Amino acid sequence: MRCPFCGHQDTQVKDSRPAEDHVAIRRRRFCPACGGRFTTYERVQLRDLVVIKTNGRREDFDRDKLERSIRIALQKRPVEPERMDQMISGIVRRLESMGETDIPSQTIGEIVMESLARIDTVAYVRFASVYKNFQAADDFDKFVSELRPLAKPDE
Repeated sequence: MRCPFCGHQDTQVKDSRPAEDHVAIRRRRFCPACGGRFTTYERVQLRDLVVIKTNGRREDFDRDKLERSIRIALQKRPVEPERMDQMISGIVRRLESMGETDIPSQTIGEIVMESLARIDTVAYVRFASVYKNFQAADDFDKFVSELRPLAKPDE
């Protein structure tokens, strides 16, 4: 592994342990050339996924892009980072186990919305506002009103 600080080719692993609910390995590394310390993560990748965008363009699936969008939706929400990591790993595992290498972006968006709805409704609405491309406040109002259970009339 190349040192991110000085570029030295031969770094040493000082510690390895399971991470992200045992779906990754966290390795603490040390560079003998500059003394720098850094962390790497190793994950199992079942297959190379390709995302089919709505305009037909194809691009490699990027776990980091998925993680960024979920973290933005959950920003300043009371959800622990470990829960977030578990959710992201679960989404990736679900995508990989679908049996297809080409996955429409709509499918990914629906799976993310489903996962967010289970852990935080505010994050769900935030993500949906971007995913469904809300253009006006009325779009929010209509979407949120569909989330609210029907109010029972006072007896």
